[in-house]
Amino acid sequence: MTDQPYHQLSPAQWRRLVFQAVLRGVLSAAALVVLYYVLPLDQPWNGDTAVRILIGLLVFAGIAVWQVRSIIGSRYPHIRAFEALGLIVPFYILVFASTYFVMQRASAANFTQPLTRTDALYFAVTVFSTVGFGDISPKSEAARVVLIVQMLGDIALLGAGARVLLGAVRRGQQRQDTSDQDAPTAG
Repeated sequence: MTDQPYHQLSPAQWRRLVFQAVLRGVLSAAALVVLYYVLPLDQPWNGDTAVRILIGLLVFAGIAVWQVRSIIGSRYPHIRAFEALGLIVPFYILVFASTYFVMQRASAANFTQPLTRTDALYFAVTVFSTVGFGDISPKSEAARVVLIVQMLGDIALLGAGARVLLGAVRRGQQRQDTSDQDAPTAG
């Protein structure tokens, strides 16, 4: 849209940039949720399922690294970081919601009640938000292990993830400030 530094943007340009970033974040999250509901997750829980979950977490890590690099290289790193959150957080939650849904389909003994896709998403969000209403809980050791992985991942994502994103914003801003100083002035 524009290549001007932050401080040279008009209020209308700033609002437009923020609106576009929010819209891209919301559309990314919506696309991920639609994908979650249409993916064929009805396969049995087995070693292949565990590998697919591991692949999902590795894809998540790859997306997170790609987002951090794009923040650092962005003309507007603050806005890009906000947009990245619209992709990273929903993707992370949906990996675990998918896992819980597949586990429930494999065995009703994994959770205290049957889980639909919406129930699995609800459970993943309550664990992520640390609310944990208690209406759904893991019963099997496998389900508890996956839940432990999510809880530890939640802590890492909220703690270290926030720090990494903020660091990327700072590095992107420093890079931008340096390039602004090196740019010839109009005169």
